[in-house]
Amino acid sequence: MKKPLVLVLTLVLVICIVAGITAYHYALSGTAPPSQRASLFRFKSPGEFIEAFKRGSVSQYGALEKSSVPLSQPGASTAGANSGDAPEHSTTNVQVAGVDEADIVKNDGKYLYAISGQSLFILAAYPPEQARVLSKIVCDKEASLTEMYIEGDRLVVIGTNNYYGPDTVEKRDVPPPAYLTFIAIYDITDRAKPELVRNIEYEGYYSTSRMVDGHVYVVLTTYPDYVVYEKKHLRCSDIIPGYRDTRKGQAPGDLQPACGYQDVESVDPETFSSFLSILTVSLPDGGDTVDKRVIAGYSESVYASAEHLYVVGSKYRYWGYWPQSGVEDQRTTIYKFKLDGPKTTYVTSAEVPGTILNQFSMDESGGYFRIATTSGHLSREGSTSTNNVYVLDGDLKTTGKLEGLAPGETIYSARFMGNRAYLVTFKKVDPFFVLDLADPGNPRVLGALKIPGYSDYLHPYDENHVIGIGKNAVEADPGEGDFAWYQGMKVALFDVSDVANPREMYKVEVGDRGTDSYALNDHKAFLFDREKNLLVLPVLLAEMTPEQKATPDTQAFDYGQYTYQGAYVYDISLAGGIMLKGRVTHIDDPSELNRDYYYYESKDAVRRSLYIGDSLYTVSESEVRVNNLYTLAEQARVRLGD
Repeated sequence: MKKPLVLVLTLVLVICIVAGITAYHYALSGTAPPSQRASLFRFKSPGEFIEAFKRGSVSQYGALEKSSVPLSQPGASTAGANSGDAPEHSTTNVQVAGVDEADIVKNDGKYLYAISGQSLFILAAYPPEQARVLSKIVCDKEASLTEMYIEGDRLVVIGTNNYYGPDTVEKRDVPPPAYLTFIAIYDITDRAKPELVRNIEYEGYYSTSRMVDGHVYVVLTTYPDYVVYEKKHLRCSDIIPGYRDTRKGQAPGDLQPACGYQDVESVDPETFSSFLSILTVSLPDGGDTVDKRVIAGYSESVYASAEHLYVVGSKYRYWGYWPQSGVEDQRTTIYKFKLDGPKTTYVTSAEVPGTILNQFSMDESGGYFRIATTSGHLSREGSTSTNNVYVLDGDLKTTGKLEGLAPGETIYSARFMGNRAYLVTFKKVDPFFVLDLADPGNPRVLGALKIPGYSDYLHPYDENHVIGIGKNAVEADPGEGDFAWYQGMKVALFDVSDVANPREMYKVEVGDRGTDSYALNDHKAFLFDREKNLLVLPVLLAEMTPEQKATPDTQAFDYGQYTYQGAYVYDISLAGGIMLKGRVTHIDDPSELNRDYYYYESKDAVRRSLYIGDSLYTVSESEVRVNNLYTLAEQARVRLGD
């Protein structure tokens, strides 16, 4: 009778050991077991919550120290329909029709809203001859304005500020100033007298936001500061993000925890080191309703359809005690939420191999979520990278995948369009891939085109043509390594009518090495209207001097000199190609271009362009200039500035 008992006890012991090893593995890797990812957990006690944070911090950073956690600051046609008596006008270039994205400039067809330095200006914009500043909103000295939304007579401004708290920072148990993201709601019924009606402040870094049907969904990441561990007794309130909500006529109070420990949700109850938060501000009721969701996690990029919000973050898991000695496994965690008007509802979460480039690496269509990732590393000495596309169903279960695409290269741009996807990978040449996603269980390559250079941004021209903007490139000498040197800008129009044989119909080359554009990194700087044959890009032009061109010592890695910055206005069509109509600059003194770091510091750099009626508006931090949309003859100038 003793032998069966020994066997049972041995079996129990083995199960406990395996369970312990499994739990320890997930605690180290920061990854929840797959069976746990379909629902969110809540912590049962303050001790459980605090210990999970400690385990996650050790796993992520190696040890708890006095110093702060390294903080990482983030990550359709533009033609708009007429609104009331407003003339036809462009709107922000967004990824998904009906899903608005915040920007530094907004336009409702009658008024123009522009962030410049510490201020936000509201301009009477149309007609051009009456263009003028109506009002100016100035933020606090330590605050900065990031982006905004316009919804009827409500203006939503998103920015950042510091909070010092009620105690002095000299006390050893007081954390350094909290980094706050604020969401300020203004009543702009009278554009000349905007009125602040509510200011919501939240501890954490602003990732991004979206607005659907007047509901603004703001995504943030919060990293608790490690100085709190100098306290003898760590409290939940020391870790949970701070929050305060100040309405019109109220004096700001102290920060309070955004929620209780029992309200924090988690995919993995064993370990976490940061918070992912989603704030929903509802403008249909004037901004009176605010919903907070606090999750143990973090955000790196966001994709939103009209029905769902997907928040993703990259994970680097190490199979060993320390990153230096372990084998790295790159993963991307996906959180899926349903957009329920004034709130969000968690649906599920999942992981896929690799890491993503940006929001355009993701898409939702026909109930399926598609995501493009790169696995491995890219370097001049040797590359292990491959590229992949995964198709997930409504429960984020993988139904199809395409792996091992373009070995040794990495994704530079992606665009999903219905049953097709377009990928650009690059190391020496630009493979432009056309993918078929009609069968969710069997994504496949339809065709590919290899040309010099690469595209940083892809934009649909129509269902069979795609615009690409990026850089030219030339191969490095054999002794330099297996890569290519990028050169000037390139604007191309691809024909994908024959999916097996995509071709570059037209291209224009702009400048030499050093030429750049805000549109290469920010799609909101891209203005396109197919019906008007209009394409406008802000360009910083770099050109080789005659001496550089004449000398045989000039190398592929040599930069040109800055000679121009402004909006390049193109006529683009399938019949006529891509033709430069003219340029608009805000720089009256060309010598400014010779200053170091000009592109990133000058208030005269054109950052956005838009149209109202037959007028083109270009916007820099210093001014708004208005030109005839067709002749580019100047119509008006409106100065901005603090």
